Amino acid sequence: MKSGIETKKNEGLLERVFHLSENRTDVKTEVIAGVTTFMTMAYILAVNPSILSAAGMDSGAVFTATALSALIATLLMAAFANYPFVLAPGMGLNAYFAYTVVLNMGYTWEMALAAVFVEGILFIALSLTSVRESIFNAIPMNLKHAVSVGIGLFIAFIGLQNAKIVVDSATLVTVFSFKGAIADGTFNSVGITVVLAIVGILITAVLVVKNVKGNILWGILATWLLGMICEAIGLYQPNAELGMFSVFPDLSSGFGIKSMAPTFMKVDFSRVLSLDFLVVMFAFLFVDLFDTLGTLIGVASKADMLDEEGKLPNIKGALLSDAVGTTVGAIFGTSTVTTFVESAAGVAEGGRTGLTAVVSAILFGLSLFLAPIFLAIPSFATAPALVVVGFLMLTSITKIDFVDYTETIPCYIAIIAMPFMYSISEGIAMGIISYVVINLFTGKAKEKKISTLMYVLAILFVLKYILI
Repeated sequence: MKSGIETKKNEGLLERVFHLSENRTDVKTEVIAGVTTFMTMAYILAVNPSILSAAGMDSGAVFTATALSALIATLLMAAFANYPFVLAPGMGLNAYFAYTVVLNMGYTWEMALAAVFVEGILFIALSLTSVRESIFNAIPMNLKHAVSVGIGLFIAFIGLQNAKIVVDSATLVTVFSFKGAIADGTFNSVGITVVLAIVGILITAVLVVKNVKGNILWGILATWLLGMICEAIGLYQPNAELGMFSVFPDLSSGFGIKSMAPTFMKVDFSRVLSLDFLVVMFAFLFVDLFDTLGTLIGVASKADMLDEEGKLPNIKGALLSDAVGTTVGAIFGTSTVTTFVESAAGVAEGGRTGLTAVVSAILFGLSLFLAPIFLAIPSFATAPALVVVGFLMLTSITKIDFVDYTETIPCYIAIIAMPFMYSISEGIAMGIISYVVINLFTGKAKEKKISTLMYVLAILFVLKYILI
């Protein structure tokens, strides 16, 4: 009896803190959503150390920095904005950090961390002065729905790549060749994971159609379990050279937290006044700014969080958590922290409040101690989730006004740019430029009351393509 009373008290506390009923959700839904989001983005715990270690950074320290920065930034998202968005060091930005800034431009990783730190400070200032909020609000509603659709295609494409269903080829991309895998003897490593991913997509799709609670999470776990069975009976054979590892947790080294000492506070400002430093810093700034805005627009639009004017309440808190997360991440020793598009997986499960973010944050904290378990989640198990979430975000296309071509064509350009250019920020840039140009030269600009900020953004994007 006492346990039941305590449970009700806890649920009452969560209700008061996160306003669950007001957001049409409950504790169970939020917990499932938080676990789902974490599962779909847990790969960053393995991938980020791998990428940044190429720049000479200690992989163990980067692992700890990745988990801690994700934990802190995501908790800030819950505290500042009460939104179900999860943050961590972003993909793409970490590759730019390692391969372009350090390996190609000759920076030390300590100098690159300084650029990320300065970017974070600027982001905090932009967030506090409402600049980022103004940019969000200036984007037309149809274009916001288009961003949601574009992100859906983008993350579906990422899922197909992670599963090796789509691979590189002379035609840029093509479907995986089962015949080739059998011929070169890699079917039992790569080929079987492609089959498992396809089966996982179908399992998840059936669960979605059946409206099973936690369908995406169950899809991940079912695909992972099938992978374990295939490895146990020899159908799947780990091959480190192909990047295919055991799907069973490796507990040989035990549990424990890796020291962050090799990267903590290792920022070097010796080149902060140089021109190339400014170029690097603004490159981080640009990509992070519009990737974050794109993610917030797309996921919030799909979750019906935008008001009648297309604005996102509490957006300042969401942007501020992202900015502080980037600054803290640089101090810990990792590349730019940003809002993850995989947050859409939790939203698809019904997550609507900061409780979803808190659950994901707790799991990032646990990952510090249980790294072998979380790192064992294979990409072929999370890929089906990304593909199915991509479909769910694609449904926002029905909200776009297809009657007015001055609205539809820029939306179309934004949608196709994201997967084809492999960038959320490029999709937004192309969408804004085309929206301004098309409406200006068809005489619709005054009728649409396009804001001055939209013109400024269009000009800045054009200059960015010319100068950077």
